Amino acid sequence: MPRVDDVNEQSGPPAVEADFGTTPAPRAGLRRPLALDLLTIERDPLPRMSRPRWLARLPHAVVVYAAVFFGFLTTEQMSDHYNDQGGIPLVAALLTGASIALAMFRPIAGWWLGLLAAAVVAWSIHDGVGHGQTWPWMPSGIIAFAPVLLLVALRVPPRVTVAAVAVPVALTGLAELLLKPEHSQTSVLAALLLFGFVGLLGYALRATRLARGKLVEQETITEEERARRTLLEERSRIARELHDVVAHHMSVISIQAQVAPHLVDNPSEELKENLAGIRENALEALTELRRVLGVLRSEQPDDPANPHHPQPTLSELDGLVDNVRGAGLAVTTEIAGVQRSLAPGVELTAYRIVQEALSNCLRHAPGSRVEVGIAYGPRELHLCIANTAPTRPAPPSHGAGHGLLGMRERAGMLGGELAAGPRPGGGYEVSAVLPMDPETKKD
Repeated sequence: MPRVDDVNEQSGPPAVEADFGTTPAPRAGLRRPLALDLLTIERDPLPRMSRPRWLARLPHAVVVYAAVFFGFLTTEQMSDHYNDQGGIPLVAALLTGASIALAMFRPIAGWWLGLLAAAVVAWSIHDGVGHGQTWPWMPSGIIAFAPVLLLVALRVPPRVTVAAVAVPVALTGLAELLLKPEHSQTSVLAALLLFGFVGLLGYALRATRLARGKLVEQETITEEERARRTLLEERSRIARELHDVVAHHMSVISIQAQVAPHLVDNPSEELKENLAGIRENALEALTELRRVLGVLRSEQPDDPANPHHPQPTLSELDGLVDNVRGAGLAVTTEIAGVQRSLAPGVELTAYRIVQEALSNCLRHAPGSRVEVGIAYGPRELHLCIANTAPTRPAPPSHGAGHGLLGMRERAGMLGGELAAGPRPGGGYEVSAVLPMDPETKKD
């Protein structure tokens, strides 16, 4: 049997691919003040990439490399360009690298540590700034703070990102206004341009990630809703067919109860009353049945375009197989045991299972050879529909893809079982076991 377009019962909702970070669940009620957002040290770790797996830790490796690189660069620039010797450059380098690494797990805490590292650098190099050199940011300091801002912007709301960019730029301007060394160059413009660009980049990446997550979530909900709707449609179709079967038998009971008195010479009044009661109850039950289940036949039950038809049985299997052969599929049938009439529900379920399995062969295994086996046992009916591997590619399917779900629903309704899966030598197989008497099913 081909790979049926069915619900993948072993798969769960698709996982959202992680890009750079996760966003904490929104809090109920009013959002908290901006000052609290800038003072939080909540843990928000940078997740691993889900695709491909061998690149799962790539973002973490890049951030760690940036932390080490900018730590060494800070020490080198403070010593060589600003003539700042001693232990302060080492402390500044450690703070700079630690701020980048900490931002992987606690972005706001890393941002504050980055500001502290910048303040230490500005204080340490203040007296050694030469002609044309920038202050309070060194060139490497501005660039080293950019990854911290990016990691913040990826995981906080836009208003917090704006504040995270505005605060260091404002502090830079205030420091230059009050404490700028003589002959030094301003770093406000460079900080504004670089930090603003990084903030916009982080915001865009965050918005893209959130949109992708919502899209995947919506697709998951849509798929679940489609599966639920298909299941309901299949159950409605089963209910319609059961309605036809039960209504037929109730009509027969009514007619037999009406005719029975005429088949007996001098029937007693008691017999006539009992048969009349049987017929009256049958007609009443039939009326209630049509009132409750008749609407399932169509959205417009009285529509003449939806006439009532008798439900198919296994006696019409040859016509079904001939239609499939006419569509270009090689089908052989084999019947074992004593062929006999079964309960209407069993006949209809068996016919529908064979019909769905052959339809899937046509859709998914063009050019294959199909074998249909039916075995009548003493108490069970065995079905087996197996096909070889297709000889040519199958065209794309645009259906709902829940045929196997419907077949299992039908078999389970009677207390039977259905199994489907690939064959060892290629191809696919669907097998079912249905009880001859569904009433013997034990709960």
